[in-house]
Amino acid sequence: MSDTVVKKRVVGIDISLEETIYAVVDVRGNILAKDSFPTLDYPDINNYVSALAEHVVELVEANGGYETIRSVGISCPSANFQTGCIVNAANMPWKGIVPLSAMLRDRLGLAVAVANNAMVVAMAEQAFGAAHGMRDFIAITLGSGLGSCVFSDGNVNLGYDGYAGEVGHTCVKIDGRQCGCGKKGCLETYTATKGIVTTARELLEESDKPSLMRQEEKLTPKKIAQFCDQGDELAIEVFRRTGEALGLGLANYASLLDPEAFIFTGGIANAGKWLMEPAKKSFDEHVFHNIEGKVKFVKSELNDSERDVLGASVIAWKVKEYSLFK
Repeated sequence: MSDTVVKKRVVGIDISLEETIYAVVDVRGNILAKDSFPTLDYPDINNYVSALAEHVVELVEANGGYETIRSVGISCPSANFQTGCIVNAANMPWKGIVPLSAMLRDRLGLAVAVANNAMVVAMAEQAFGAAHGMRDFIAITLGSGLGSCVFSDGNVNLGYDGYAGEVGHTCVKIDGRQCGCGKKGCLETYTATKGIVTTARELLEESDKPSLMRQEEKLTPKKIAQFCDQGDELAIEVFRRTGEALGLGLANYASLLDPEAFIFTGGIANAGKWLMEPAKKSFDEHVFHNIEGKVKFVKSELNDSERDVLGASVIAWKVKEYSLFK
């Protein structure tokens, strides 16, 4: 009989601009322990990875021990699953190409898989959420950026170099708003956090109508959505314009790929009907006529604080096992 030990736990990590969440997850997707720390406490990537490794080791040792962990999965904006690198992240403090997988593997002595947050969201939704049982769908993340991941015939479609799905950086307006990627007119500049706030400020300058937004020192999509709930006409118009741009971008996407559904995640998706109704209207106006009315818009039901670490745990199981301690 073999004495090989089958490890039944992984570590899932979600890196966002605001915070880094890390968790121990078992083979059934149960989160056994979880903690976090502010990402921007470590603007230097070397210091960040060292701190991340220390936090992970501390959590793991307090919850079953290092010998129970098979591998590590990480969700991060602009990460490439095929190379294990963060590549020219427009909205993160670390610029250029960051070999995150190799850096953390060297510190932990365990296999590390890295993927962008849209792919990780798609993996979580397919394994545990709204896309369970779907073979052709697109996960959309709406937050500081706009990302997506395509599931085609039951598998993630990464493209030739691993960059498939960058719908946020498709152009919806010639010579439009400047994007952090260096181009102009990207969908993200009209539908992600900064873009929504820019739309709000443009509206406030265009109109002399009263608005609760005028009294707000620091506008956010969440606050604008709250003003919509209170009947603020200009706030409602902000999300109407945002939805119009989003629907156009997704119509072009769907016309090419013919998905069963779009699964929406991220804080901006919580704007609900104020965003989704104009987005669906715009989508139906622009999508290829043979699939009009057939593509579902579905809001994720997974817990926002757990979805990405669960998805990261899924990609952790996909990386080839490796350990310095065997």
